[in-house]
Amino acid sequence: MKKILTIICSLSIFMSFFAQSKIVKGQITEYNVSTEKTYQVSGIVSDEQGKPISQVKVMIKDGVGSGTTNLKGEYTITIGSNDKALWFYYPGMTITEVPLSIQNLRINCTLKKDLSDHSLPKHTAQKTKWFDPKNDHPKTYCNPINIDYNFEPYNKENKISCRSTADPLIVPYKGEYYLFCTNQDGFYVSKDLSKWKYVFSGFQRKPTDDDQCAPAVEVSGDTIIMIGSTYKELPVWYTTNPKEGRWKRLTETAILPHWDPDLFLNDDGRLYLYYGSSNEFPIKVAEYDRSTFRPKSVVHDLFGLKPEIHGWERFGMNNDDSVSLKPFIEGAYMTKHDNKYYLQYGAPGTEFKVYADGVYVADNPFGPFVYQQHNPFSYKPGGFVQGAGHGGTFKDNFNNYWHISTCMLSLRETFERRIGLYPAGFDKDGVMYSNTAFGDYPTTIPQSTEDHQKGNFTGWMLLSLNKKTWASSSDSIFTPENGSDENMRTYWAAKSGRAGEWFAMDLDNIKQVNAIQVNYYEHKANQFGKAMDMYHQYKIYSSTDGINWELLVDKSDNDQDVPHDYVELLQPIQTRYLKIENIHTASGNFALMDFRVFGKANGALPHPAEKLKIDREKNDERNAMISWKLQKDCYGYNIYYGIAPDKMYNCITVYKDTKYTMRGLDKNTQYFFSIQSLSETGISEKSKPIFVK
Repeated sequence: MKKILTIICSLSIFMSFFAQSKIVKGQITEYNVSTEKTYQVSGIVSDEQGKPISQVKVMIKDGVGSGTTNLKGEYTITIGSNDKALWFYYPGMTITEVPLSIQNLRINCTLKKDLSDHSLPKHTAQKTKWFDPKNDHPKTYCNPINIDYNFEPYNKENKISCRSTADPLIVPYKGEYYLFCTNQDGFYVSKDLSKWKYVFSGFQRKPTDDDQCAPAVEVSGDTIIMIGSTYKELPVWYTTNPKEGRWKRLTETAILPHWDPDLFLNDDGRLYLYYGSSNEFPIKVAEYDRSTFRPKSVVHDLFGLKPEIHGWERFGMNNDDSVSLKPFIEGAYMTKHDNKYYLQYGAPGTEFKVYADGVYVADNPFGPFVYQQHNPFSYKPGGFVQGAGHGGTFKDNFNNYWHISTCMLSLRETFERRIGLYPAGFDKDGVMYSNTAFGDYPTTIPQSTEDHQKGNFTGWMLLSLNKKTWASSSDSIFTPENGSDENMRTYWAAKSGRAGEWFAMDLDNIKQVNAIQVNYYEHKANQFGKAMDMYHQYKIYSSTDGINWELLVDKSDNDQDVPHDYVELLQPIQTRYLKIENIHTASGNFALMDFRVFGKANGALPHPAEKLKIDREKNDERNAMISWKLQKDCYGYNIYYGIAPDKMYNCITVYKDTKYTMRGLDKNTQYFFSIQSLSETGISEKSKPIFVK
């Protein structure tokens, strides 16, 4: 009986409301018009001298009803009981809002002259001897890559506004580099691997669909072919002029349910599709007909994960979760080198710092594939940027190999991610590697063929780690010290996004500064999806005494979205204090993950770390406790390890600690370990390699 009464009561209220109003459809939206009880509001509109004003437009706020004053300044307008306010408009006068009440149906209004400048402020960035905004051509870059990461469109219902992309690959095309990655409504083009230009090219068919999730791209002559991840049907796209953003269909579907696909065009002209993303099923491959884009071979199951042997393939933030889920194999990518086929794959999960890429090797595109002893080959579980999985390998214009991969963030949302670019290659024995040591420090862009085993580190050290910081304001727990802790998952946020909010840092004493990375975060952002009016503007000042400030970098007229902006100074500056002042932030409050400063301090190089000890578990060879003696003259350490003294390609960066729990080793594999001290003055020699059975 109660349920029936409730329904009748609710229906009565519902019908009562619609008895008083009706919904009218406009071209864009709907609005209510009162149909039962209306009221007449009247009054006089005059200027500040009391003179009546004719032709004033009187409007119902958020409605369509309006009226106009006569020669005596008089008006009458019909309102409904749900109308909340009136607007009064006349050219040169301030638009005035007056609240409505049915108890007061006589409303007089005085309009004042509008003396405000409503135009957007125009800034002209100044050139300094350290930075020229009109001639910014850096010779270095710093991870994470500085592209305008899309605001995820599919979290709008959850009111989670955050940026993300992942699953990247780069293909060289006509002397330039084309970067494709997940859900960006387009792709990016660069001439030098430093500055990236966005090209819109939307492939989203339905609002809830991914937009080319984990795309596969291959170049054939002057044609670029692309497919996205799907379990249903997606077109195969192609273009011969990608910068137009116009793609055509090669065929309506590639038929197979390919998630995380990779297209591989062999030098014999045969085309292969590798794919798979699962914690149940292996990576697969099929040969495709290039003219019809239909599979022409059977589907071959290749390999899956073996976490019981390969410690780095185990699930969890530190390969330490064997309960929640089984680990995922995904992100297949094929590279051919010296007639060997290197099939790369990601594991164990994109949301973990241990997300990495491994590789199997074969003499044939179909296999059989053999697990490379040096694995994972792309690995970065420490430092500011963490994670180096699900990526792609390519050659630059100077024949150098590079590996671009996915970095973990997973702060506001599980699949919140960034991307990083690392020198890579194959050694004399054909072992594939990726050099992630100093992978989140300034890195030199090659101008010729180089030895990527040595890396491309500039030698500019981190000067900002845990430095004293202060700011114009702080919103709740998002305090200034979060802006110097080398942690992407913490951040400082001002109380607003208004111009004038600032963040300052004391480097302890005068030091040489070569580069600065400004890492924004989207605190209280309300953006969803791509928008072309997203941009950042700021100024950076320097000081030797904290009192007298000099303009160092001026980006006050920047019109680009630069969430991880990297500034390489034209010449180094000797300074102690730095301050960044907000002019415009893309969305939400002015907030920084970290304000990272690179350069050199005066003094001797740090002492090599001593007493390195590797305790490998007897009951589980996948685990080891790594420890060493504290060095007071350093701020951190690089731990190197590998399968031979000349193959210690993997690196783990540790700050302010003397131990590390390693859970990424393979059973039945011997390793060598070494350690290196890091300080603001430079790096120490590596310690003598330790052999671990």
